[in-house]
Amino acid sequence: MPNTRSKTRFALCVENKDCDDLEKGKIYRVLPDARAKRDDFLRVVDESGEDYLYPESHFVFVDLPAKAKKALLAEA
Repeated sequence: MPNTRSKTRFALCVENKDCDDLEKGKIYRVLPDARAKRDDFLRVVDESGEDYLYPESHFVFVDLPAKAKKALLAEA
């Protein structure tokens, strides 16, 4: 069985214009969504704890150490 935790991606919010559920400077978990990607959106678990689509331009992907990923996933 593949380790989904190692494939989990995270992105840093660099813009939150018109997106009240995003906090600029915060790291968010990104869920895979091929259709959203084709339309330049990311499926992100936001401040509400739910996943929604946001413009990909609002984020930059970040590589995190395993310990940081574990801590962020524990919050979910």
